[in-house]
Amino acid sequence: MNDTQKIMRSIIQRIATGPELSKSISLEEARTGMRAIFEGEIDPVQAGLFLIGLRLKRETDDEMRGVLEAIRNVTNSAVADVDEVVDIADPYDGYNRCLPAAPFLPAVLAECGVPAVNHGVDAVGPKFGVTARHVLEASGITVDLSPEDAARRLSDPALGWAYVDQRACAPKLHALVDLRATIVKRQVLTTTEVMAQPIQGRRKTHLVTGYVHKPYPRIYALLARHADFDSALMVRGVEGGVIPSLRQPGVCFNYHQMGEEQSFDIDPSALGIEQIARAVPLPDDLPTANRPGDDIAIAVDVRATAQAAAEAGRRALEGETGPTYDSLVFAGALVLWHLGREKSLPAAADRVRAALDSGEAAARLR
Repeated sequence: MNDTQKIMRSIIQRIATGPELSKSISLEEARTGMRAIFEGEIDPVQAGLFLIGLRLKRETDDEMRGVLEAIRNVTNSAVADVDEVVDIADPYDGYNRCLPAAPFLPAVLAECGVPAVNHGVDAVGPKFGVTARHVLEASGITVDLSPEDAARRLSDPALGWAYVDQRACAPKLHALVDLRATIVKRQVLTTTEVMAQPIQGRRKTHLVTGYVHKPYPRIYALLARHADFDSALMVRGVEGGVIPSLRQPGVCFNYHQMGEEQSFDIDPSALGIEQIARAVPLPDDLPTANRPGDDIAIAVDVRATAQAAAEAGRRALEGETGPTYDSLVFAGALVLWHLGREKSLPAAADRVRAALDSGEAAARLR
């Protein structure tokens, strides 16, 4: 038994001792354990015990920081030739209750003068939903760029946005997809992988992510500061994404210059958004799909749903109003206001509408 295996044995003995006797580990131990898993130095059974043990006892701040450091250490990142980059970190496990509109947000932001990147995977648990990769692929967009190629796209004034897949920027992390499916439940990687930061700006990099449950704004802010994001915007979004409900007021959090996070209220009606649905509804004629042995996830046909989302996104980028259009207006306005590009949310919403109505955002998609 080598030193790394001895350390992992000690870690598991402490974190997997039941609800009352389990003990926390240090940041350094969490980083070491996660690194050993990435490098294949640990038996897959022990790797699963490490992840589920942390989850069952509830991860501490230091444990999450340690795992995040291990992820950042195996992530290939690139610096775009622009001063600032907005990092759109939508849920990697995707959507299954609505058509995702967020995959088109970077193109809209780019048209508003803000280089932006989104990133994700093809499929990962616990939801195995429709992801940004699915939607962009259905739109004819290249989804297998290296971080360096993606950074060049951000640096091109005619484009200004890109998608980076985890398989390209963090292959050792992506290699754990099957293990995570075996674990079934959400674990620390689900929380930390969105902070991988595959593309950075020369001067500043800003995080935009979503949450559902109340404890997560503090956790995401903590991790974003640890990952050196200059600012962060955390949106209470539909299915944990970056787009808020289109029909009811909500709460978001943000921080600037590595400061403490603050909450603020949002109301779609104040931006001229009046929708019956919370998000872009699934079309009635979508085919269903079955996941053998999985009675948790809602059965949507991923490819058909992605195609429907791609078509809705194209129409919205060409100025057709509706739920997808309003989703991009709402999320885009939040980002522009958060960055200080507009003094008010209504003014920011008007700027996004102008980008959509002109058709120029659609040109960036093409």
